[in-house]
Amino acid sequence: MAELSDGLLVVTLLSYLAAMLLHAGEYAFGDRGRIANAAASLAAPARELVGAGAPVVTEAPHAYAAPSVTGTDDAAAGAAGGTRSRAGWLGPAAVAATILGASAHVITVVTRGIAAERLPFGNMYEFVLSITALGSVIWLGTLYFQRQVRHLGLFVMLFEVLLVGVAGMVLYTPVGPLVPALDSYWFGIHIGAVITSSSLFMVAGAASIMYLVRTGYDNGKRGFLYAFGGRLANAEAVERLSFRLHAFAFPIWTFGVTAGAIWAEVAWGRYWGWDPKEVWAFISWVVYAGYLHARATPSIKRSTAAWIAVIGFLTMMMNLFGVNIFFTGLHSYGGV
Repeated sequence: MAELSDGLLVVTLLSYLAAMLLHAGEYAFGDRGRIANAAASLAAPARELVGAGAPVVTEAPHAYAAPSVTGTDDAAAGAAGGTRSRAGWLGPAAVAATILGASAHVITVVTRGIAAERLPFGNMYEFVLSITALGSVIWLGTLYFQRQVRHLGLFVMLFEVLLVGVAGMVLYTPVGPLVPALDSYWFGIHIGAVITSSSLFMVAGAASIMYLVRTGYDNGKRGFLYAFGGRLANAEAVERLSFRLHAFAFPIWTFGVTAGAIWAEVAWGRYWGWDPKEVWAFISWVVYAGYLHARATPSIKRSTAAWIAVIGFLTMMMNLFGVNIFFTGLHSYGGV
């Protein structure tokens, strides 16, 4: 089972990499914006479109058209116009590669747990694998109900490739039993809640980045990723998705931190000791609480709240990697 898990990890990483490249190809060559048209739009003079009672919008010939929020994909859009883009297969192929990768990913985690005869959360390698596997499942579930945010897949797959790649090449730990300190019924409760909330935060963080790119494009920015912003989903739709995921994840994260404190009292005789892991968990909690407060405050711009969400995701990455690599404390069970 351990060998099967290791072999499927390679399949997982290659599938996610293929999905990321296919999504990138769809960005560049899909029906709603080709690289050649992007170059033409930069050279062509802009014209202004003014609607009754609408704000002035600057649009250049051949500029990217915003994706429909009804869930219609590029292939359907091409068929409606009487022609089918030669690149229309890229989006569906990216989703298919994601499904293959997620399937192999889940089996990787399950077989790892069977080989170890315990929950597969015992070290950083298993922890990262579990977070990213659940994150892929959450993303596919989101995609099933909201097809208009399919282009978010590029950002999600980028996170998946980076995290799974680091897990396999840097964090890999042979199968073994739990360290005695983790042998508790609180292990599944605390770590399970943290993994679930972290997976939701990962997809929500990708949505926040997508929202910032789209709003930057809508505001006239064309540098770096902004040039492809016109191919992304409607900014309001993706921002609403980000908020819902954050709002769902935050109580689970709060429960996970609370369960960890209770476990700490049982194991170490105190609820809170400002261990590096506890400190960064608290920092993440404060930042995400700040995001939800900012999102609920009408006077604060949505883009400002989105940046807070991105900062929150960075604190999660610091808690996941930085604390285990650069600090030593009572939570040093990562196997690094």
